[in-house]
Amino acid sequence: MNTKKDKEDIFEQLLNGETISPSNTQAHRLLEECSATKKKLLILNNATDPSVIRSILNEITMSEIDQSTTIFTPININYGKNIRIGKNVFINFDCTLLDLGGITIEDHVLIAPRVNILSEGHPICPQNRQSLVPGAVHIKKNAWIGTAATILSGVTIGENSIVAAGAVVTKDVPDNTIVGGIPAKVIKNISK
Repeated sequence: MNTKKDKEDIFEQLLNGETISPSNTQAHRLLEECSATKKKLLILNNATDPSVIRSILNEITMSEIDQSTTIFTPININYGKNIRIGKNVFINFDCTLLDLGGITIEDHVLIAPRVNILSEGHPICPQNRQSLVPGAVHIKKNAWIGTAATILSGVTIGENSIVAAGAVVTKDVPDNTIVGGIPAKVIKNISK
């Protein structure tokens, strides 16, 4: 039985934070779009010229990646159209961005190697676990995300904040704060 939700665009539903059931009549579109992105990533991850990398990322994100932004490949992206990247951003090797729920990276952000930014997850209940639960991730200006850190869905990283290497961030990080550990906890405040 088709519901009103099944008639709404599945990508709009995700950006609105709505859980997507595997029985959603548009669920097939998720795999189709992710496959199309994967084809572009094959070219992107074999490119060495920064302008070519930015050009392909412009296609994947359907937005303009500023010339001041540097992305070292390889990078893994599942969808891409829900990623927004500011100016003077640096993303190091082997990062993963799952963006069906939306990822915003503001200006002057540093992202170390092997960082995972995940704007989607699954319900705890085993009967519903195949559903997709989106939650936008927002990394504010001048934040620094350390090597192999993981930012989970629905999290905002505050302005000027630092996420220590290997941390798993499950809750919002206030501005001017250093967090670390699993799950990440406040280690100290940063004085201006």
